[in-house]
Amino acid sequence: MCSSTDSSIKDEPPVSKEFDWTPSTIALSLTLFVVAGFAEIGGGYLVWWSIRGSTKNNQQKLWLAVVGSLILVAYGFIPCLQPTDNFGRIYAVYGGFFILLSLGFGWVLDGNRPDLGDILGTSITMVGVCLMIFWRRT
Repeated sequence: MCSSTDSSIKDEPPVSKEFDWTPSTIALSLTLFVVAGFAEIGGGYLVWWSIRGSTKNNQQKLWLAVVGSLILVAYGFIPCLQPTDNFGRIYAVYGGFFILLSLGFGWVLDGNRPDLGDILGTSITMVGVCLMIFWRRT
C-alpha cells in the first residue's frame, strides 16, 4: 500500500536537467540542421524530378524516386541526433533552416533567385529560430 509520503509518487512534474550550450554543441546543432535540410530537400527534389522532370527513361525515374525516398527516410533520423531533446522546438527551428535552404536550392537548381522579400523574411526567420534554440532557459 502506498502512503502519502511515498517518494516514488509525486504531484509535481519531473524537473528537467538544465542544458548548457557550448561551442561544440552549437556547431553540432547547426550542422545537423543543415544536414537535415540537405537530406529533406535533396531527397524531395529527386522524387520531384522523377515525377515532374524531363527524363523519359522510366528506369531512371524509378531510381530517382527510390534514392530520393531513401534519403527522405534517412532525414527522419537526423533530428534525433540533436544535442537537446525538445522535439517541438527542434522541429520549429528546423523550419527556419528549411526556408533558408529551400530558397538556396531553388536558386542553384532552378535559377529562381530570391528577391528582397525572400531575403528579409528569411533573415527575420533565422534570427527568430536562433533565439528559440539558443535562448538560455532556467
